[in-house]
Amino acid sequence: MSKFLKGTFILLLAGLITRVLGFIYRIVLARSIGEEGVGLYMMAYPTFILVVTIIQLGLPVAISKNVAEAEARGDYAEIKKILVVSLATTISLSIIITPALILLAPIFVTKLFTDGRTLFPLLACAPAIPIIAISSVLRGYFQGKQNMRPSAISQILEQIVRITLIASVTAAFLPYGVEYAAAAAMGASVVGELVALIYLLTTFKLKKRFKLRRNFFQFIHKGKKTFKDLMEIALPTTGSRLIGSIAWFFEPIVVVNSLALAGVLAVDATKQYGALTGYALPLLMLPSFVTFSLATSLVPAISEANSMNHHKLIEYRLQQALRWTFLTGGLAVIVLYVLADPLMQLMYGSTKGAYFIRLMAPFFLFYYYQGPLQAVLQALNLARAAMINSLIGAVVKTAVIFILASQPSFGITGAALGIIVGFVLVTILHFATVLKKISFPFQIRDYVKGFLVMAASGGLGLWIFDQFLLHERLVIRVVIAATGMVLSYLVLLLLLRLIKHEELQRIPWLGKFFTSR
Repeated sequence: MSKFLKGTFILLLAGLITRVLGFIYRIVLARSIGEEGVGLYMMAYPTFILVVTIIQLGLPVAISKNVAEAEARGDYAEIKKILVVSLATTISLSIIITPALILLAPIFVTKLFTDGRTLFPLLACAPAIPIIAISSVLRGYFQGKQNMRPSAISQILEQIVRITLIASVTAAFLPYGVEYAAAAAMGASVVGELVALIYLLTTFKLKKRFKLRRNFFQFIHKGKKTFKDLMEIALPTTGSRLIGSIAWFFEPIVVVNSLALAGVLAVDATKQYGALTGYALPLLMLPSFVTFSLATSLVPAISEANSMNHHKLIEYRLQQALRWTFLTGGLAVIVLYVLADPLMQLMYGSTKGAYFIRLMAPFFLFYYYQGPLQAVLQALNLARAAMINSLIGAVVKTAVIFILASQPSFGITGAALGIIVGFVLVTILHFATVLKKISFPFQIRDYVKGFLVMAASGGLGLWIFDQFLLHERLVIRVVIAATGMVLSYLVLLLLLRLIKHEELQRIPWLGKFFTSR
């Protein structure tokens, strides 16, 4: 099996486990601190992500790409320079920005947010910043070597620790107020990040071919060219991520202030934002572990092919990634759309987020495409174009949210529509940019077949849930309906040859079966 497929399948498996664990975390969090607490948590979280984006400076992608190219040349001295320069950069930034966040947090809360209780979860996330600064460099290093296992295992460990701590810490702090419970939940995430970093450091120490501490400062001094090479990729990549993070940072601010203009009280706005971003969006984003895995593997795989001018391989990898994104995303869309209400009821004991799922699910196919397309642009040195696309999408999204959410007739639905417009626009722009660089045939017939498969499987699932076993418990009806959709979807994909025989042969646990046929 190729490194690309092997790495992708490792990340797929780990991504599935991580997303499921992350979703369990969300469920426990929602049931522990309620809609209001989740709203406070989600208002602080975008600020945390913005700071992390600044700290990382786009280096994980740049490290992955440059390490893959240096590995292909057998230049281990350059790999050490990449690591040393990257660590020095991220650690220096974290030393500056972490205290700045702590000092500026009260100003952010009083000037920008309508709910002052956001301060506590915002302060609680600060210790995670230097931890993430180091772990992101190590993940980029392992991904560049196309060894996805350490990154995958570290993510699983992080989620296990978070879930283990969340129930106990929130229960301990909830009597003091929901804001303290939200801060405790953020603290559980910090401990999870620390455990993941310890694992990555241990694995790096065992796997490395050089001593990182030897002549560390000499390598920093000699690493000016390495720093320049990293920044050529990192800065445009950071620009793209930074735009998204800034847009997300302003999102809760724009939403709650727009809702205030529409006459919604601050506490109610916090609850509504919690239902949208804490209940509905995590479920809609759950299937994106597939596209994240593809995107992470695509950067080093396409960078390596591009460095050897292997254009046919680049096109093949891109077609592979887009087709698998469509097929897996399509299954996710029909399951979430058909079972929105019962899934919300089973997980949160409330159907408040179901409306947002039914509204947004059909458009989330565009969101699932965004990661692989952006990875291709980064690998082809088109990160600047990706940044411009992200900027356009962010500006349009924020404008649509403000215009619609401030209208009493739209309210929080306007925020959901703004989010949809944002990611649909960015995905279309990314796709157009890729087409300018790589011309490849667009298999319209396969996509038509795919949509027919979605319609057939979705209709079957709806019939099973509404007409079959009506007197059974809700969880049994959901499981049977979801199983029916998944099985019918897979069977129809095989019958219509939307999954290729040779790809099934390369999957470790299916390869022997399909080879023998």
